[in-house]
Amino acid sequence: MQFGRSFPKIMGILNVTPDSFSDGGRFSDVAAAVRHAERMIEDGADMLDVGGESTRPGAAPVEPEVELARVLPVIKGIRIIDKDIPLSIDTSKFEVARAALDAGANMINDVSGLRREPRLARLAADYDVPLVIMHSRDDPRTMQTAPRYEDVIREVLHFLTRQLQFARSCGARQLIADIGIGFAKTQEHNLLLLRHHDRFAELGLPMLLGISRKSFIGKQLGIDKPEQRDYATLALHLYLLNAGVDIVRVHNVTALGQARDLLAALRE
Repeated sequence: MQFGRSFPKIMGILNVTPDSFSDGGRFSDVAAAVRHAERMIEDGADMLDVGGESTRPGAAPVEPEVELARVLPVIKGIRIIDKDIPLSIDTSKFEVARAALDAGANMINDVSGLRREPRLARLAADYDVPLVIMHSRDDPRTMQTAPRYEDVIREVLHFLTRQLQFARSCGARQLIADIGIGFAKTQEHNLLLLRHHDRFAELGLPMLLGISRKSFIGKQLGIDKPEQRDYATLALHLYLLNAGVDIVRVHNVTALGQARDLLAALRE
């Protein structure tokens, strides 16, 4: 998978969960999920991220068999309509990631940053697929309980450096880093990390950014409903174009796809 600095690739979010913060329950039906995937591909998504367990603050974990029952039919359904679109499995479970890769996924997105399941690094190596390592602490049920840092940028950078080194030692070659906006971070932590996102270029790796519709946007602007945060999400993405971001993970692919096409025309 190739990355460049001309414009971030668009990763469309496909949550097949009943309790995700923005679109929980909307695509729990396999047919509806596959139709939504097809729309996102048509609207310009470069890749899709399929998740069967909510990682919103306060979310309860689900058993592997439940997560598998949610994601595998959707992955197989997407592969029927599109054999080539890169498909990421959003999970921190080894058995879920392996089954998803066997079903047609070709990327792993681990929001625990290998804390919960270090074997994901070896799995990514064995299948030779990209692995996203995200900074987080604790688990979704407790991560927003008074998170504290002495220096959030330095500590996130240290965590990512350490976990990436471990992944390399396991043979993983295609690594992507994510600073984990909204995971075990206060409003000020999130803003600081975005303000200084270019600091993470020293990792020398592609960077993924997940800010779509997140609560820090709502708190800053007083917008309670996640689906009403798309304009602000788009503004942040455009602001961060020159901050070394390679992939942006979004709910509203249409808006960012249109912005990308317009900017590409202007740059020509």
